[in-house]
Amino acid sequence: MTVLVCDDDKSIVEAIEIYLLQENLEVKKAYDGEEALSIIAEGGIDLLIIDVMMPKLDGIRATLQIRKESQIPIIILSAKTEDADKILGLNVGADDYITKPFNPLELVARVKSQLRRIAFVSKSENENATIYKANGLEINDDLKTVTVDGEEVKLTPIEYNILLLLVKNKGKVYSINQIYESIWNAEAVGADNTVAVHIRHIREKIEINPKEPRYLKVVWGVGYKIEG
Repeated sequence: MTVLVCDDDKSIVEAIEIYLLQENLEVKKAYDGEEALSIIAEGGIDLLIIDVMMPKLDGIRATLQIRKESQIPIIILSAKTEDADKILGLNVGADDYITKPFNPLELVARVKSQLRRIAFVSKSENENATIYKANGLEINDDLKTVTVDGEEVKLTPIEYNILLLLVKNKGKVYSINQIYESIWNAEAVGADNTVAVHIRHIREKIEINPKEPRYLKVVWGVGYKIEG
């Protein structure tokens, strides 16, 4: 698998590269957002690690551009630690967020967690597909597709896995910590904003009226569940 690392600090890029190569991952490098977009357009990138503050095109705007064409996992790096900056990164389509300075081993663990979620499955017909349903919501877990009332919905890998967890366990209420630990495979420390942003994105995509959801329900003070 190939990871694109984008940061205007070449020493950080080289340090990340060393750790990723130890995991037998191929690494490509970029030093600004425009260069990252160009490399992604060529194809073959499985995951992007991108810094926020960069010349020419910053990481936030680059992520916005990438999300118009691709659903590859994106991990944002930033020296900013405020919740507002973290939420902004998630809102524009990032799957995860790590603040500088960071532990390289933690970053590698996040990368491996994201890559495990990538499904390289043919879009051909599959008569024996594993399908999960909740009324008009349907997930084909072999083709990795989601439809609502027959219309396909595009989700990021993290969004897909959250929704799959809830649909496979219809009626069961999952707390924010349970969702985070199940999907990110990490201890749920400060997970509230991260999970809440992804839940909101899922609702916006699968619900006709996100304020009055048919499927993804909140159980106040407890967590979330799928009805149906």
